[in-house]
Amino acid sequence: MERRSFLQGAALGAGLAVTSGAGAAVNAPPAPLPNTRPADPAALPLVTDPGERRGEMLYRPFGRTGETISAIGMGGFHLGKSAVTDAEATRLIHEGVDRGITFMDNCWDYNEGRSEERMGIALEQNGTRNKVFLMSKMDGRTKQEAMKQIDQSLRRLRTDRIDLVQHHEILRYDDPDRVFAEGGAMEAFQEAKKAGKLRYIGFTGHKDPRIHLQMLEVAAERGFHFDAVQMPLNVMDAHFRSFGHLVLPYLVQNGIAPLAMKTFGDGVILKSDAPIKPIEYLHFSLNLPTAVVITGIQNQRDLDQAFEAVKTFRPMDKATVAELLNRSRPYALEGKYELFKTSATFDGTAKNAAWLGEDVPGVKTLAPTME
Repeated sequence: MERRSFLQGAALGAGLAVTSGAGAAVNAPPAPLPNTRPADPAALPLVTDPGERRGEMLYRPFGRTGETISAIGMGGFHLGKSAVTDAEATRLIHEGVDRGITFMDNCWDYNEGRSEERMGIALEQNGTRNKVFLMSKMDGRTKQEAMKQIDQSLRRLRTDRIDLVQHHEILRYDDPDRVFAEGGAMEAFQEAKKAGKLRYIGFTGHKDPRIHLQMLEVAAERGFHFDAVQMPLNVMDAHFRSFGHLVLPYLVQNGIAPLAMKTFGDGVILKSDAPIKPIEYLHFSLNLPTAVVITGIQNQRDLDQAFEAVKTFRPMDKATVAELLNRSRPYALEGKYELFKTSATFDGTAKNAAWLGEDVPGVKTLAPTME
């Protein structure tokens, strides 16, 4: 499929177009998008089925895989913070699982490996590993680096397989070409899958929805189907460089599990003073057709808040969503509180060039454009 056709279709009429044709650089950023800020922010895909309620949790399909996962996922980054003790991390994981959380989020680089190590200790106890759907992310762009990271994550997590492994921080326009290049990270992922080290493959990113669409376009060119895609989905995103408007519809249409993150933007969004309660932020993300909303949990309050959000969640209609978004609009238009989009604060791979490997021949590294 030609790039123009793919991206226009993926955006479902959002006005997305990029240069295509013979000799076009595959890493060139798309042309300016007049509709990245939608005329109607509330015109988002909404959840049609809140999920199956069992006990304190809702459970939703993981794309078209046949798997079912908890609608709330436990973020691994916060569990590895120095403010959390080893014992408290274990306790939070065990209580979360006992109350119904099955989706565990992590990453090879979180807290220099401490997040995976703590989760591994907790999962090894009381048969917890077999009760959860375990995900981790790898930064390596070369086959060699990605395979090394997968094996290290397996050791830290004390398991022989990770249910979902994702290419982490697809932030640059040349990241898709690095991943899918000969000797690139995708070769490591596919070999690891054949060896039983991982079951499903996805990718993550938080910078610009057009880069997500380019990753999906490169995959489609190669006949590869991602099982999951992780991205920011929150009440600010709907107004600025919106993953919810540009990427989420394509994922739903193609049976790819949407994984929501940055509900609170590591707490920065909550500092905006927007007249929105924390539980409303969680309700908004649950109201999208997400497979899971991954949220940071580093204390009992965070854990109880997540379960309260599930308990009180009821699908919202477009009018209710519009009212909520009207409250967030004055704080969202410039991306001031979505620092993961507008700064390098959250860009771990930008600070560790060695993870990216050698340049792909003929591909020039481009930084994401800022609006």
